[in-house]
Amino acid sequence: MANLKLEPGRTGTTHVHFLCQRCNLPLKIDSSFSDMSRDLYKELTEPLVLSSDMEESIQIIRPEHDLAYEENDDYIRAYVPRGGFEESNDFTLVGNLGPGSMDTLSIRARVTGHLFDLMSGASEIDHPLCEECTDHLLDSLDHQLKLVEDESKEYREFLEKLGETEDEYNDTELDDELRQLLDEERQLMQELELAERERKKIAEAMAIEKQKAKKLDEDEEIYWQEYNDQCRIASELEDEQRSVDNQLKYAQAQLDRLKKTNVFNATFHIWHDGEFGTINDFRLGRLPGIAVEWIEINTAWGQVVLLLVSLANKIGLKFKKYRPVPYGNHSYIEVLDEKKELPLYGSGGIRFLWDTKFDSAMVAFLECLQQFRDEVEKEDSSFNLPYKMSKGKIYEGEKNQYSIKMQFNSEEQWTKALKYMLTNLKWALAWLSARKSLGD
Repeated sequence: MANLKLEPGRTGTTHVHFLCQRCNLPLKIDSSFSDMSRDLYKELTEPLVLSSDMEESIQIIRPEHDLAYEENDDYIRAYVPRGGFEESNDFTLVGNLGPGSMDTLSIRARVTGHLFDLMSGASEIDHPLCEECTDHLLDSLDHQLKLVEDESKEYREFLEKLGETEDEYNDTELDDELRQLLDEERQLMQELELAERERKKIAEAMAIEKQKAKKLDEDEEIYWQEYNDQCRIASELEDEQRSVDNQLKYAQAQLDRLKKTNVFNATFHIWHDGEFGTINDFRLGRLPGIAVEWIEINTAWGQVVLLLVSLANKIGLKFKKYRPVPYGNHSYIEVLDEKKELPLYGSGGIRFLWDTKFDSAMVAFLECLQQFRDEVEKEDSSFNLPYKMSKGKIYEGEKNQYSIKMQFNSEEQWTKALKYMLTNLKWALAWLSARKSLGD
């Protein structure tokens, strides 16, 4: 069915356009359709009519009954039905279509649409078509025609060859060939049975091998699991071994550092704080302007006694007459012959100042330090203390001497005597640290 597009013009006329049945684009109808005569129309329609039953007569189309159209805001689409003309050898166009928007519809346009419908009904192709779609359709038909021609040619060649083959062979030769083919078939069937038996044997062998392969896969999986477990254990052991090696290296480094470390220097630090001599930051002595607590002085004396005893034990010295006993801030000097103790600690007060036991203990300690000096000089003649000591006094040079007693002595001189005593102890400690046998 041909599609018409009706567009109202500015002068009250209606323009008719045909649309392509394939791409729906507007078509420009050749001018020859406008001047189509009755003889031309008859000539165009006669080949399309296959029988009297299929002939379509040309009738006058009444727009109010025979035209189907759709109105839109921009255009009117009208469909020209087939069989709308009266049956006759020629046709008549009637121009009176009635009032309204369809009065200006051209009868020739409807005849043209009827012609396109006749052409569409006579084939599988819907008309009208634009030039591009027609070219595409012709190319497709040419391709199909070529395929059909090639197929027809092959059929003809096959028929000719078949006719020649029938002439070449007779019945006897065909029977002999048939018997040979039957014998060959029997032989092939026997070979096929043999091959089938071999196939069954191979299939059974393959089934057995598959079972073996399955068992090997299971064994392989178990092996890899055990292998992974062993690798994990080996990795853990390697980590543990590295940890032990690191600990051993650290312990060895610590041991080497401790071997190089002087235990006495680390344990007993002798220094000075202004006019005071100190041991492990405990001051030893008193000054008028600086009242050091007696608990600090007693603790310092305890450290001094412990140092002297440690030095004596290191060189194997056994004291005579007096034996220092370290006892913290209550250390004392034991008089061996008299079996009595001389305290190296005080508490202050008037009564303490007139007590001679503390002074006797300090003098006895100084004598024990002299015994250590004499023992070291026997082993090393080059050993010498910076300050000489004799009968409870310490000498600074040849003229200055300081008593280690508190009675009848000033606090400044007593503090200086204690400082020089600590200096002698520091020299003794340095000599012992320099001995090669210190680490023994």
